[in-house]
Amino acid sequence: MAKSRGLVAVNVEECKGCKLCVEACPVNVLHLSESFNTHGYSPAEYEGEGCTGCGVCYYACPEPGAITVFKNWQEAQQAYICQTSNKPSQLTLVDPIQGIAECEACGQQVILSNFRALSFAE
Repeated sequence: MAKSRGLVAVNVEECKGCKLCVEACPVNVLHLSESFNTHGYSPAEYEGEGCTGCGVCYYACPEPGAITVFKNWQEAQQAYICQTSNKPSQLTLVDPIQGIAECEACGQQVILSNFRALSFAE
């Protein structure tokens, strides 16, 4: 498996399980889940490692907001702005398959696919 340079976060409630991202991924790090979301679809899941950050899955996905690709996850981890304190913090990946991290400053879990609610220092 390729070394992880990026990270894919899938919003399981937005994903319709069409498998376009799975087929488009050049390093084969996405698959459809065995479980279902609240709409009855099997959403895509990230294998947890091996993402190159290419973004092909993002462009293949027909659902806006279903996939977020962090092209340089390590930089994003260190540039995170805590939503509670509005101060620089760091993210620790808790569940790479579901795209869940924890904020070091406040301890709250952060859903990485909810990209509109995330802030990063420039």
